Amino acid sequence: MEHGAGVANLFPVLALLGAGVLAVPLFKRAGLGSVLGYLAAGIAIGPFGLRLFTEPSTILHVAELGVVMFLFVIGMEMQPSRLWGLRRQIFGLGVLQVSACGALLTGVGILLGLSPVVAFIGAMGFTLTSTAVVVQVLNERGEISTPLGQRAVSILLLEDLAIVPLLAFVAFLSPIKPVVSDGSRLEHIAIAVFAVTALVAAGRWLLNPFFHLLARAEAREVMTAAALLVVLGAAVLMDVGGLSMAMGAFLAGVLLSESTFRHQLEADIEPFRGILLGLFFIAVGMSLDLALIVTEWRLILVAVIALMAAKGIAIYAVARLTRTDHSEASFRAVLFAQGGEFAFVLYAAAAGAGVVDARINAAMTATVILSMALTPVLMLVLEALRRRAGDEQSFDGVEIADGLQGAALIIGFGRFGQVASQHLLARGIDVSIIEKDTEMIRAAADFGFKVYYGDGTRLDVLRTSGAGSAKIVLVCVDEPETANRIVELVKSEFPLARLFVRAWDRTHTLHLIREGVDYQIRETLESAMVFGEEALKALDVPPEEAAEITADNRRRDAERLELQLSGGTYAGRSLLRGNISVPTPLVPPKREGKVVDAETAGAADKKVL
Repeated sequence: MEHGAGVANLFPVLALLGAGVLAVPLFKRAGLGSVLGYLAAGIAIGPFGLRLFTEPSTILHVAELGVVMFLFVIGMEMQPSRLWGLRRQIFGLGVLQVSACGALLTGVGILLGLSPVVAFIGAMGFTLTSTAVVVQVLNERGEISTPLGQRAVSILLLEDLAIVPLLAFVAFLSPIKPVVSDGSRLEHIAIAVFAVTALVAAGRWLLNPFFHLLARAEAREVMTAAALLVVLGAAVLMDVGGLSMAMGAFLAGVLLSESTFRHQLEADIEPFRGILLGLFFIAVGMSLDLALIVTEWRLILVAVIALMAAKGIAIYAVARLTRTDHSEASFRAVLFAQGGEFAFVLYAAAAGAGVVDARINAAMTATVILSMALTPVLMLVLEALRRRAGDEQSFDGVEIADGLQGAALIIGFGRFGQVASQHLLARGIDVSIIEKDTEMIRAAADFGFKVYYGDGTRLDVLRTSGAGSAKIVLVCVDEPETANRIVELVKSEFPLARLFVRAWDRTHTLHLIREGVDYQIRETLESAMVFGEEALKALDVPPEEAAEITADNRRRDAERLELQLSGGTYAGRSLLRGNISVPTPLVPPKREGKVVDAETAGAADKKVL
């Protein structure tokens, strides 16, 4: 009997895994994305489908840990300096978008017949975008570490912070007034401050020594358990302090972003994050009340269309107001047009406080879930429109990097990478090439190059591109931020590969030298040297003298670079030749000057005096 009961307890687990394993590949093959596949799987096995599960809320609470872990991984991509650099986007762009969306959606709610208070709560719940959907879409597109992705994460962080005052506002509006003393309020504030302080202190002084100690044990499973302990411990600590669990995990990730164990932790967390995030979407699909949708289909249909359209318009307007181009503004408007998981928390709190009745709560929840399900479809529509307009990349005839094994790996095949590749190919070296621009890949094929599609800032792509077996990795990308991310990954994960990097400018060169790359060169250095030497020849300077000046300029540049490494940007300024008049010659004269006539001699004597 006990054995039979134990097997029976495995059936729900098998149903969850089986639904995801079957649905996601089918939906991805159809081009609909994994999110929609998970949602459909949840609907199929939920209380309104095959009824294999009747309490989706229980699974949803566990599955929310997937969102928590996702934010931990994002936090590890955000060094404190980078996060500080995003402060204007978090508290500027984020506040502006939340305010604009909240105001416009409240107006839509009033037009739909809701009271101002209920309309405001419904609007703010819908304003809080689904972190899970946005991050999953960005991750699948390989844009989570791009400037666009970082702006999206900044907005999501502000929305996570916004749930705290919104819940306090719901409690204030509640006709059911709990007896809370001033002492109790101060106690809650003190607990929140203590939780944040304890997390920051632990991250700053305890986590690195802790992982160093575990690393000496050389037990991989213990490191994995420790990674889970850190993520879940930070989440629980923030929850006890009355803040968001996701915010706690994000802060833990930020505090570990400069740790030597960063990439190891990311690899340990990845399997759990992926499974739990998929489970989250399945649970959301289970929560969709199909009976309510059938009964209130007119109200819910109008609400979904009106709220998504209004939110998209508000986001697009804010993006354009902050000088974002049309392409990114439209992308952000569609990506953020849905409600999110924090809406469930806010609506449930409002219903529990007696501010919103059960029927409106169920309708608003169904509206949010449908908007989450529609977002992947709308993204496909947007991409189709972009392709038609020529703004989006087409992957026709492009192969994804997988199982490459070249002795040299070139990342980026623009004008720089194309020239650099010629030396290796001339020697018959086996070269693997990856590039993100599909048009460039197709154009290269016309000239006899086999280039694969791949984003070098992703560790999984580097592995499938052969970075683990390559003797040398040549980073030839345009953007310095992208190059820095690739350098960081290669140095950490593939230390045996020699690392040659194209530098954007002098500041980038200094950064790469400090990072310890094997070789770096400014993309314009040699061409500018040759250019200047040819200009001297055109001005009738003897070729020998022009070559001598070029050699002296190279020496000065290298000497100045050494001084800047220790003394900062302005060190070695005396080695630069400016065009402001100075009293001493910048190039030593070849022979002494002579006065050619008495009149000039007299003038010269007066000047000396």
